[in-house]
Amino acid sequence: METIKNKNILVVGATGGIGSELVKLLKSSGANLFITGRNENKLNQIALQHQIEESCCYAGDLTQKDNIIQLNQKYFNRYTTIDFLINASGIGIIKSSEQLTEEEFLQTLMLNVYSPFMIIKSFLPSMKETKKGLIIHVPGVLGKVPMLGSAAYSASKYGLVGMLQSIREEIKRTEIRITNLFMGGVDSPFWDNIDLRVQKDKMITSEEAAKAIWFLCQQPTSGVISEMVLQPFNHQAI
Repeated sequence: METIKNKNILVVGATGGIGSELVKLLKSSGANLFITGRNENKLNQIALQHQIEESCCYAGDLTQKDNIIQLNQKYFNRYTTIDFLINASGIGIIKSSEQLTEEEFLQTLMLNVYSPFMIIKSFLPSMKETKKGLIIHVPGVLGKVPMLGSAAYSASKYGLVGMLQSIREEIKRTEIRITNLFMGGVDSPFWDNIDLRVQKDKMITSEEAAKAIWFLCQQPTSGVISEMVLQPFNHQAI
């Protein structure tokens, strides 16, 4: 196992259920963290809780190019390199195609595909300079197996997976690794605004989901886990 101690790690989506648990695990392992999320109040609370300096936080909508530029500038004002880029952000709108609006479809693509692309585009050059690094995304199982009402969500996650596979081909001759975590149902705020009857008590907890990412961060650099699947016992789609 590789150590996380003193690694420079950018966590995108740090204010989410999985992201906030991940911050706790990485901080306790001695990582140098930079955290970002859309909810400024929650981001500040997480930073205070884990003694993360204001200079290592950025709150903003990362579907906006100017905000990504600001994130990049603030990050590299604090750290000279980036070891891990972990993107646990995203949005889930589960509706039938008839109920789904054009605005909701575009919003899903912007948050789940465009934003990750722009973030990678912003930070990958630094990894290429050092010829090493780890990029982790969480497409979820709906990036492999769609379900009823997931037209927008699955389209975005399939797109994310295809994009990352293409980028992987670009960096084959470096030691930059890309890992996709295909996660099943997680008991997180993801479900709060989704009108479905779900059994949260049978889902993966946010803490266990974060532990999976924490585990991936510690894998030997001589190889790469290109994909990992984690699902509840009662709903194994893959």
